[in-house]
Order: sequence, then structure tokens, then C-alpha cells
Amino acid sequence: MSEKANPIFDADDKAAAKSGESQDGTTAKHTPAQEARVVSKIDLNLMTLFFALYMLAFLDRGNIGNARIAGLEEDFKLDSSDYQWLVNIFYITYVLAEFGVLLWKVFPPHIVGAVVVFSWGLIATVQSGAQNWSGLMALRFFLGIFEACYGPGIIYLLSFFYLRHEIGFRCGIFASAAPLASTFAGALAYGITSGHSRLANWRLLFLVEGIPTILMAAVAYFFIPDSPEKARFLNAEEKEIVRSRAMRQVGTDANARIGGIRVKDLGAVLVDPKAWMCALMYFAGNVTYSSLPVFLPTILKDMGYTAINAQGLSAPPSFAAFLFALITTWIADKSQQRCFVLFVTSAIGGAGYIILATVEKVGVRYFATFLASAGVFSTIPNILALTLNNQGSDTRRGMSIILINLVGQTGPFLGTNIFPTNQGPRYIKGMSICAAFMFFSATLALAQRYLLVWENKRLDRKFGSPNNGEGAEFAEPETVAQENYGPNFRYVL
Repeated sequence: MSEKANPIFDADDKAAAKSGESQDGTTAKHTPAQEARVVSKIDLNLMTLFFALYMLAFLDRGNIGNARIAGLEEDFKLDSSDYQWLVNIFYITYVLAEFGVLLWKVFPPHIVGAVVVFSWGLIATVQSGAQNWSGLMALRFFLGIFEACYGPGIIYLLSFFYLRHEIGFRCGIFASAAPLASTFAGALAYGITSGHSRLANWRLLFLVEGIPTILMAAVAYFFIPDSPEKARFLNAEEKEIVRSRAMRQVGTDANARIGGIRVKDLGAVLVDPKAWMCALMYFAGNVTYSSLPVFLPTILKDMGYTAINAQGLSAPPSFAAFLFALITTWIADKSQQRCFVLFVTSAIGGAGYIILATVEKVGVRYFATFLASAGVFSTIPNILALTLNNQGSDTRRGMSIILINLVGQTGPFLGTNIFPTNQGPRYIKGMSICAAFMFFSATLALAQRYLLVWENKRLDRKFGSPNNGEGAEFAEPETVAQENYGPNFRYVL
């Protein structure tokens, strides 16, 4: 079929055809300091918005756990199975809607972002009016669909704005909104459950946390740029720099990357063992990632704390996780040793769960929640960065995000069902399962690194040593398409 007849499936092919060219046949010259200023400007305008929206998304997703001990369980007469289904239904649709990630490449991102944010915000707010378990189930069904288009979609979109030695820390910034949201959720729930409102506390919780998301939809529409070159906050000189960065990254201008997909690359990801190893690591991480914020208040309550104190005490471990996610992704970016960092974060999380499973002293167990939270919440963004780093086209990067989420987001089906109330207060079985999966993730990280080292040696034999400054903070300006498959492409370890 002609290029004109297939606008949805041609953007990557256009980019490939233009690889190595710019408007004058070369990449622009600029200093590292100039580029750093542009990156900082993108961070300030882009990451701040994405971070705030994801924090709201995680609040709207995870506040079911706070609502449970704020009166929802009693009002709807929920048993353990009923509550677990309220959690599960979200992840069922979250998995089924993962192909929505590609919407961010096919359609203008500012439109996709506004529609997605408004839709999940409206649904999250309407939860406050649910009259029974069935109605709440229906709302969480649709909530999962729209949140699936946001979180994974933004991770994919970041690869259009940041280079491979930058994207890990930005994944860390974005994903760290989750533990920070857990911190905020605990503090907010503490304030609500300690008051005396005419409206049921759990209804007020859904209302207060849902309305801000609706309001942010307008912000998303006007402030999410469709590409770096269309960013309103960049001047003409800065747009030349981002154009040069795009050339160095994929060999084409940034605008050409939005508007279509390369169909053959979708299938190529499905036979790539590196993508499947990341998917299995993501599954292991999500078993614990999904269950921790939902059940942490309940676990702390079962340690002997009152419901109000349990809400407040869940905040410090989540804040520690927020900081650890930022630190570890920054280290991985600077060292370009993502697999080693993943081994450490997974092992720390596993150690925390072992302590929770084997120790009875409340103070020690509370300390272990810090280890578990820090390990779990820092593992996830490092897996995301490793996934994006090691696929050599925009379509493959998008499909790899879909794959790890299709596999990984089934982890919550297990993670949210291993803490039944009849196994409290120690939840030995649930803690042991989480520990096992964290150590499984650590093992996969080392295996992945061994495979990537072997792949890089094979590429060196084929193309010779790369001349792209790999691992350096700024490559030579003349080098193009470092992050797409070709002589200069090497896997990040």
C-alpha cells in the first residue's frame, strides 16, 4: 500500500529513511552546558506535570485501601473476597487496555493526555456516590482502562524527549510519584478519618482525591507538547538543540516520530528474549508493588496500631521509597549499569519481606516496611528504563512497554490476593511470596546482564567498537541514530 494510504503505519519508516540526516545534512553544534540547560527546562515543564498527574493517578487507584479502613468495609458489609475483587477488577482492565500505550504515538499526545486524565478523574470522583459493591466494581472496571493509557503511555512518551543516559532518572521521577502518593494518601486519610463529616469518611476521600484530577485535564491539554520541537516553553535556539538531540537519538527530527507505527516491529518484540526477561522482572516486581500500598495500612493496623495511627505510620516508609527510587535511577543513569542496580534494589526489597515474615517484634517489623517499600518502589522504574534502553526503534520501545505491562500487570492478581484477613497480623504466607519474587527479580537482573554483555560483544565483532561515546553524558554531535539499531547501537547493561 502507498504511504498516503497508510498514515498510521508509516512514521517509523519515514524516520528510518531520514536516519543520519537533518535539514542541512548534519547535526547542530552546541555545547554540553547549552544542552543541559534545555534538559533542565524540559524537566521543569514536563516532568513536573507528569509527576503531578501520576501522583493523582496513584491516589485514585490506591485509595481503595484507605477507604476500606475508613468505613467502606462496614458500610458495604464487605468480606475479604469482596474487597479483593474491588482491587482485582482494576488490574483486569488495566491489562486488557495496555495497547492504549500506542495512542501516544499515533495521535497528538496533548489530546490523548487530556481525554485520559479527564476520564479517570471523573470515574474516580463518581466512586464517592457508589451505593453498593456492584456499582463500585463497575466504576473500578472503567478506572483501570483509562489509567492503563496514562502511566505506561507517559513512560513511552518520555523516550521521545530524553536520551538513554537520561531516561532512567526521569522514569524514577515519574514512578516515584507512586510512593509519594502513598505518603500523601496516608496523611490525607489520617485527616479525614480523624474528623466528623456528615458525609461518610470514605466517600469524602474519593471526592477530595478525584476532583483535582478532573481540573488537571485542562492543564494536560494545554501543556503536554506533542514533541520537543513543539514545546511552547522552548525558544527557537532551544528547539534547534532538541532537533539535534533527536538526530543523535534516532536519526530524524522529533516531529516525524509522532503519527504512526512500524507494524513489523510489533512482532519482533514478541520474539526478543530480552523483552521477555524484563517482562518477568516486571511481573515479579508488581506482585509486591501492587499489594504494598493497598495493604500496608491494614498490615500496620494488625500490628496493634489504631486505624488512625496505621494511616499515619504508612507515610514514612512510602517517603523513604520515594527518595530511594530517585537515588537508584540516578546512579543507574550515571553508571549505565542498570542490571546491577536492579539486583541491589530487588535484594533490599526481598530482605525486608523476609524480616516481615520471620520476626514478631513490632519495631523491627515496622523497620522492615522501610526496606520492602524502598526496594519495591525503586525496582519498578529501573526495569522501565532498562526496557526502553534496549529496544532499537520507537515502535519496538512502545511494544516492549506494552509487553512488560501485559505480563507484569498480571502480578497484582497474585499480589492483591495473598494478604487475606484471616492470616493477619503477620501474613507469613504473603510476606514469603513477596520475598521470593523479589529475589527472583534479582536473579533475572544478573541473567539479563550476562545476556546483554554477550550481545554487545557480538555487535562489536560485527561492526567494530562503537564511536558514539556510549556511557558518556554527551556523545559527539556528528553521531546519529545511537538509539536505533545500527553500527552505533549497543545495549545498556
